[in-house]
Amino acid sequence: MRGMQDDELHYLELREVADLIASRRISSEGLTRALLDRVHGLDDLQSYVQVMSESAMASARLADEELARGHSRGALHGVPIAVKDIFQIEGEGTAAGMSIKASAVAQSDATVIRRLRGAGAVILGRLTLTEGAYAEHRAPYRAPTNPWNGECWSGASSSGSAVAVAAGLAFAALASETGGSTKLPSAANGVTGIKPTWGRVSRHGVFELAASLDHVGIIARSATDLAIMLGAVAGSDRLDPTAVQLAVPDYFALLGKPLDGLKIGVDQMWTHDGVDRSVSEALEGAVEVLKDLGAQVVQVTLPKATGVIHDWFGICAVQAALAHEATFPAQQAEYGPALTALLNLGHRIPGIELQRLLTRRDIFRGQMNTVLQQVDVLALPVMSVPVPSIERMSRIDEEMILALHRFTCPFTMSGHPGVVMPCGFTARRTPIAFQLVGRHFAEQTLLNVGYHFQSATDWHRVHPSLSTRPGRSA
Repeated sequence: MRGMQDDELHYLELREVADLIASRRISSEGLTRALLDRVHGLDDLQSYVQVMSESAMASARLADEELARGHSRGALHGVPIAVKDIFQIEGEGTAAGMSIKASAVAQSDATVIRRLRGAGAVILGRLTLTEGAYAEHRAPYRAPTNPWNGECWSGASSSGSAVAVAAGLAFAALASETGGSTKLPSAANGVTGIKPTWGRVSRHGVFELAASLDHVGIIARSATDLAIMLGAVAGSDRLDPTAVQLAVPDYFALLGKPLDGLKIGVDQMWTHDGVDRSVSEALEGAVEVLKDLGAQVVQVTLPKATGVIHDWFGICAVQAALAHEATFPAQQAEYGPALTALLNLGHRIPGIELQRLLTRRDIFRGQMNTVLQQVDVLALPVMSVPVPSIERMSRIDEEMILALHRFTCPFTMSGHPGVVMPCGFTARRTPIAFQLVGRHFAEQTLLNVGYHFQSATDWHRVHPSLSTRPGRSA
């Protein structure tokens, strides 16, 4: 690789490795081979459902050939990434964490896959997730291992996406979020993630959990990398009429605008009541960094969210029941208990009750819009507790469910965009993260604030220490 060692590469940011490929200091083929070796050397992390070695190497060779002819497809040209196993890839499986779908083969690419290929990205493989993108990992798919602490939860449902990025097994990953499935794994694994505004990214060819709640998410190492990825996949799509017709900004090119005068909203009730001290202190530290960079902190009062979190389950249940009507309840025996319970709930909710839930959702969205007219972004925790242990998650109860959904479900219900970034560590060296939430379609503002925060801090550059199996590249 022209003098660079493999162990200098796998934890680089996407932007950095893209520059190396573009300048031909390294080859996409050599980099892809090194990452594939690393994936196999760390296969005990279980982040991949399928490694697409042959097609990845072919894509990498093509990327190098194009560069040799002077043709570049942009900032993703030749960069190895991976995708959550809910995105259709022509000729490949899309199991969505379900044994019932293990033999399914996609006949065409999802829109976001087609756009990533068009941008020159190399797709390394399909990543592990929970059953049906809901709550629990189920055989034959094992839960990925948190690379920071194997006894800790790795998140749900985009667990494989976050573990792969955190462990240096991909430079970015497609994810999704219906309730917290991009934000929670990003926080648990110490990486950077974005849930765009609902409708900002096409959902064509993406496995459906709950149509009006599903968002395509992205997980990477930095806000800069998210800007590159989002710029490649966002935009209108004739195959998905719910994808908005708004023009897509050049998110990457617009990074760097000073934060002078930017207003950050903070609600002390949301950020401190019932929030573990380590989490609230890490958030306070992150806000202080942004203040030092010129931002102004404004105290706001956010609408109460407990009701909207409970309403999320009802809406999700009905829409999931519709998504699964071809196989549930007809093949209920092949479903796990958590997804079964959700779908059964969906079948029990009458139309009048669903409309009541949808009306309350609209009211909450309007209340949140009103608050966001006063400020540019909101600063919030991602979870009210540090990353829980696997043992604690095996005894999940209402208290833990609320702790995990308190700061995520409200914003899938309202559709507002959010960016998650690491901002500290607990005493046992597990990551702590915070999130910024913005107005609808204000991803540029969120990414720019994230860019400045990460330019002033190094939390996103701290990586877990991992050893590959003997005989593999490190």
